[in-house]
Amino acid sequence: MIKCICVNDKDRPSKIPPHKWVEKGKEYTIMFAQFVKPQRQLAVQLVEINLDESCAPFEYFLAKRFAIRKSDLDNLHQLIYESYHIRESIEELSKQIEITSNNTI
Repeated sequence: MIKCICVNDKDRPSKIPPHKWVEKGKEYTIMFAQFVKPQRQLAVQLVEINLDESCAPFEYFLAKRFAIRKSDLDNLHQLIYESYHIRESIEELSKQIEITSNNTI
């Protein structure tokens, strides 16, 4: 699991209630990475927020909403590799999440 911080909490879909939405500046833990269509983007599931059936069709948050420490980049690559539906290159997908040298995450 990888620590991250929300850098974009804009444009909450109406199907996701405010109490199940990310908050800019708040720390979260990525537990799963998934390639989602039709966006063709990396998306993540968080330990802290369960997007259950009440949030359907939303199951993931787009990775571009978060930043991770540069030191966790290898961990992100491993998580992407272990995610069974990832078909894009790990390097291309990891570009969709902000990398930071900030150690407060």
